[in-house]
Amino acid sequence: MAVQNKVSLPVIKRLPKYYRYLTNLSADGKDKISSSELAHMMGTTASQVRQDFNCFGGFGQQGYGYNVAELRAHIGSILGLGRKYDMIIVGAGNIGQAVAWYPGFSQRGFEPLAMFDVKPDLIGRVIRGVPVYSVTELKVFLQEHPATIGVVSTPARVAQQIAQQMIEGGVRAIWNFAPLDLKVPDNVVVNNVHLTDSLLVLTYRLHQLERAEEEQAAESAAAPAEEE
Repeated sequence: MAVQNKVSLPVIKRLPKYYRYLTNLSADGKDKISSSELAHMMGTTASQVRQDFNCFGGFGQQGYGYNVAELRAHIGSILGLGRKYDMIIVGAGNIGQAVAWYPGFSQRGFEPLAMFDVKPDLIGRVIRGVPVYSVTELKVFLQEHPATIGVVSTPARVAQQIAQQMIEGGVRAIWNFAPLDLKVPDNVVVNNVHLTDSLLVLTYRLHQLERAEEEQAAESAAAPAEEE
């Protein structure tokens, strides 16, 4: 399967959504789907669907469409699924616990090995099946239990320091929930998740919708009444 050297970020961001819809279709017993049907579900066009898949060599057959199970497997392979990823979580607060607890992660091979925190009332506990250690034990733990993915859910002031400790311990990918953009070397990947940014995008869209409704209402009020 040929893959273009550089795939655009918008295409990459659509892949998990394709995978999610195809997983639901497979669970519903759907065997085949056309690019038009998939585009309707995705809120895009059939042309965009085909262009996205062509970035990875293309799937399906003209006039037949896509085999749901095969397409799901292809996209899962592109996303790196089908293997186990050991994770450690630094910050055992609400976000850290939510990551450890969410069953969808373990179903896809993401296994939290441990959480780390500085709070005495959390250290030593087992929260949602995951033990909590002191953050001072992070370095030794990673030496004994290598992890591929590290989750940072700490205050911003210590996030970069924690990320550096993870990297020195062999972590290759960091999922960052701290409210700042982490700096990592080229051989480490990071995804900065800013919850406030996402909420502000939502309020922007809400504001635009309300303005459009107000303008439409004003135009309707200003329109001359029809003669009887």
